[in-house]
Amino acid sequence: MHPRRILCFGDSLTWGWDPENQDRFPPEKRWTRILARLLGEGYEIIEEGLNGRTTGFDDPIEGDKNGRRHLVMLLETHRPLDLVVILLGTNDLKQRFNLHPADIAQSAGELVKIAQRSSAGPGGRAPMVLLVAPPPIGPLPQEAEIFAGGEEKSRKLRHLYRLQAERLRCLFFDAQEVVRTSPRDGIHWDAEGNRTFAEALAGIIRQAL
Repeated sequence: MHPRRILCFGDSLTWGWDPENQDRFPPEKRWTRILARLLGEGYEIIEEGLNGRTTGFDDPIEGDKNGRRHLVMLLETHRPLDLVVILLGTNDLKQRFNLHPADIAQSAGELVKIAQRSSAGPGGRAPMVLLVAPPPIGPLPQEAEIFAGGEEKSRKLRHLYRLQAERLRCLFFDAQEVVRTSPRDGIHWDAEGNRTFAEALAGIIRQAL
């Protein structure tokens, strides 16, 4: 029997940004690798985290960070996929995008629809999708101007993401239930956060697949 293949599609939270040293966590401390270890040999975890990635908006400063454009390609690259985990939205809170929280949630929903309409699953079917609402950001000791107004917006995402998941009939998880952003930068997760998130996700995935 082939292993269940899971695409983890996200931003720096999935890439493994360490708020302590502003570098990348070693593999054994990243939630994706912890998840792989917890699930065991019957699963294959594919890491696709990109720093600065948005749900579906072109970044005028950081280059090609448009998740909607990336996902179409990655579904083809990594097929067949049993499950696509989508964890995006934090970068959409940057002031330069000037987005309402409902716009961010709807854009995340568009990513779900791309996966659901694809033939990237086993046998040419669509893969299952798990939409994850990122935890609220802040306070921001270093990037307060970049994310001006983002703290308040971020607190509304969990509810709006849940509504998208219900409307699109996909799996949903609110990361705020198990993880908080590090006080070091107000955006990323410490090693403990990566571990607790992976543990929670492992339970959801085992039940789903």
